[in-house]
Amino acid sequence: MTSSPVQSEAQLEAALIERLGDLGWAKVEIPDAAALQANLRAQLQAHNGLQFSDGEFRAVLNHLSKGSTFDKAKTLRDRMALTRDDGSTVYVQFFNGREWCRNRYQVTHQVVQEGSYKTRYDVTLLVNGLPLVQIELKRRGVELKEAFNQINRYHRHSFWAESALFQYVQIFVISNGVNTKYFANNRHQDFKQTFFWADEENAPITRLEAFADAFLEKCFVSKMIAKYVVLHESDQVLMVLRSYQYYAVERILDRVMKGRKNGYIWHTTGSGKTLTSFKASQVIVENPKVAKVVFVVDRADLDYQTTREFNFFSPGSVDGTDNTAALVRQLADPEVKLVVTTIQKLNTAITRERHAAAMEELRDQRIVFVFDECHRSQFGDTHKNIVAFFSKAQMFGFTGTPILKENAIGNLTTAKLFSDCLHRYVITDAIRDENVLRFSVEYWGKLRGKDGAELTDEEVTGLDLKEFFESKKRMDGVVDWIIENHDRKTHNRDFSAIMCCSSVEALTRTYDAFARKKAAGAHNLKVATIFTFAANEEDEDANGLIGEPDVTGGPVNPATQHSRDKLAAYVSDYNAMFGTGNSVKDGNAFYVYYKALAKRMKARDRKDFVPGEGIDILLVVNMFLTGFDAKTCNTLYVDKNLRYHGLIQAFSRTNRTLGSKKSQGNIVCFRNLKEKVDEAIALFSNKDADETILVAPYQDYVDRFNEAAMELLKIVPSPAAVDRLESEDDILAFVRAFRELIRIRNVLTSFTEFNDGDLMLDPQRFEDFKSKYLDVYDRMKEASPDDPKASILDEVDFELELIRRDNINVAYILALLASVAASRDDTEDDDDAAKKTKTVLDLLNSEPRLRSKRELIEEFIASYLPTMKNADQVREGFCDYWAQKREAAFGVICSEERLDPAGFTALLEAYQFSGKRPMTDEIVAIMEEAPGILKRKATAERIISRLADFLETFDEDMGEIDED
Repeated sequence: MTSSPVQSEAQLEAALIERLGDLGWAKVEIPDAAALQANLRAQLQAHNGLQFSDGEFRAVLNHLSKGSTFDKAKTLRDRMALTRDDGSTVYVQFFNGREWCRNRYQVTHQVVQEGSYKTRYDVTLLVNGLPLVQIELKRRGVELKEAFNQINRYHRHSFWAESALFQYVQIFVISNGVNTKYFANNRHQDFKQTFFWADEENAPITRLEAFADAFLEKCFVSKMIAKYVVLHESDQVLMVLRSYQYYAVERILDRVMKGRKNGYIWHTTGSGKTLTSFKASQVIVENPKVAKVVFVVDRADLDYQTTREFNFFSPGSVDGTDNTAALVRQLADPEVKLVVTTIQKLNTAITRERHAAAMEELRDQRIVFVFDECHRSQFGDTHKNIVAFFSKAQMFGFTGTPILKENAIGNLTTAKLFSDCLHRYVITDAIRDENVLRFSVEYWGKLRGKDGAELTDEEVTGLDLKEFFESKKRMDGVVDWIIENHDRKTHNRDFSAIMCCSSVEALTRTYDAFARKKAAGAHNLKVATIFTFAANEEDEDANGLIGEPDVTGGPVNPATQHSRDKLAAYVSDYNAMFGTGNSVKDGNAFYVYYKALAKRMKARDRKDFVPGEGIDILLVVNMFLTGFDAKTCNTLYVDKNLRYHGLIQAFSRTNRTLGSKKSQGNIVCFRNLKEKVDEAIALFSNKDADETILVAPYQDYVDRFNEAAMELLKIVPSPAAVDRLESEDDILAFVRAFRELIRIRNVLTSFTEFNDGDLMLDPQRFEDFKSKYLDVYDRMKEASPDDPKASILDEVDFELELIRRDNINVAYILALLASVAASRDDTEDDDDAAKKTKTVLDLLNSEPRLRSKRELIEEFIASYLPTMKNADQVREGFCDYWAQKREAAFGVICSEERLDPAGFTALLEAYQFSGKRPMTDEIVAIMEEAPGILKRKATAERIISRLADFLETFDEDMGEIDED
């Protein structure tokens, strides 16, 4: 019996186009850019009921070609005032976003674009002639990420070409037939920001045919573009809602349309509730029966970027102060339909007598309140005040950890406040969809009885342990453990950590321990802290739930003066560490410091992050354990009791997705919390969810690594065997097998008990395979992208971030070379010098960041190092050598590309400073002779590529090579 052949990409494409035809998309043949423009003209004429002259259409095309992808998203949603040949003005609509089904729909395939290279796109969905949805397909069995990488290549090579109409794409779809995902047109996002569509019960719809029926039906995808593609002003990028976010907004809208009942949305922490709730607020505004929508957030959750984003939509809505007058004016103004405010201001507005007259007219109006993070304890009073003041208030809440009867204080639950749960997306759903990460939980310092057995929670609760937990001996032990293991947990400080302590007193003792040990030279960690002024701020009733911090610091009185003085001293340490001028002299200064800490904790999230400018460990009691999101925070050290929603909220500070290196959120517990962890998981997902939510034990990953190593050795029994692989299929098999090894090893190295001796491949053998892996990558990178023989390796993601070590740079290599020189001079031990030289050469082969510099450093070792006898000679000689090589390479680029050297220098410096690629016009401006219009973009892209390669080779990852 013969097996059926695998469906080819062409067959998959043909089947999809046929299905789209059934869904209302008219098939059209558009072979190239000229045909695309001609079709656009015909479609816009028909959509607008107009006829364009050649000159008028040139004006339209010129209007459409301007700006970035973000600018074009705005152009799409706006109308163009077109001055006609006779002097009259007409308004041209490009997309009907209000009546989204009243657009014109076409499907085409294999459109060819001439950019830096000739590219051909698989399936394009045209709305009114503009490409708004682009679908890239791979044959069954090919990794979906390869289609994602192909789209990124198109961004670099051709989407910008020929009037840049493909920059109007709003949504990308990638599929191999079996798995299908979608994502917004944002070229800077990671593969982690691609999503499966799902049904209302969160069951993923992965097969292409079913996805097409559910998502690509012409009216539905138009609705997604019109209502659920978000233009994020702060970052100037497009975002698209995920399926569960869509269903949440739609169910709220349905409830608003049908009556006055309240409701809440249970979407797990980290799933994007703020975006969902804000989008719901925006859409409810369009209902003419609603007088006003009030979107309510907690001031503690407002960082700089969130405040800026809210103020883009509703200017002045969030000013970060306690001034309620502006809010009252907005509430009283009938022209202001959407108000964004903090819960603190809202409560003041409806309870203070001085605002009563201004607020009186609102009492009987239909006002919809949308609360972000409605599990907060202070919401109870505000809820009562709103109900008492507004006769027609309708309230919707969003929470990742609702108050259920099991975790309620008293009898107040989320359901009693908000009525029905309208949509649910729990942590197990989010982990399955890879929208959040699992947790790796380790327990250290467990309490044991006289018989050596670990004490249960109940046994621990019965003991008076405060003195023990806060003793100097124990806290020094905890701090020593963190100092020893922090770099392992955070991948050598690529990530940051939060440590939560049981009280202000415990926190100050912990901070002082870190400070003592830093002064003694035991570590160089950047530790900062913040806490509310209190005699002894700790968990309410020691119940393990997170109390509500006061972001003004709280009252200052004799009982709280000591803690304020301690914090003031710690803020002075912070100022000395980062060269800032913060204080906690009053409530406003405290809030400014709070926001500064939040911004610095998020600093690693930015591409322009400067190592050393971030906080390594932030010590807190309650602050930053709810609502705060930093993608580069991956570790939580827990030295306090946590329970139920408090535990899940705190743990969830660590599990935001961020590339391949961040494989899980690390939780290190210095308390007996195992039973409380199991209890919380059962409450907020189900009792059998441990394996879904928690990372497997260390030994499981050891076994997985060794099984993967055996699979690798079946393909290539030795590193040398990689060189003998001939077919691309065999090379691809090696790449995937070794990539699986580095993925597993990335998780393994975060375990405290990690030991290379447990693994089948010893470190040297692993490094040898890694060098061969990087050789394959280099060959693939050097291949010409316009080679007619497309390689199956073109879109494979090598995930180099998993094997890159930030501490290995040119300065590190120079230190090793200095020791080589010293070995030769002091001991005349040629064998020792040869071993050290081999170590350097092995590093050059195995460290991705150094491979662009490898040939130059190898030349220096061969031609210059033998004459050098000490570290100073090595450093000075290398700096001279590097400067000469850099100057020569600079001259070659300027000569071959005919560039003005001063202008090229300015562009290099600007690129280094901002990280932003130069614009085409900036490149053309420094050229001795500007290329023709048709070649301009491709020429600029080539020069930008050479500029980036130059900086990568000569300026990046150098370290401090000129310091003693």
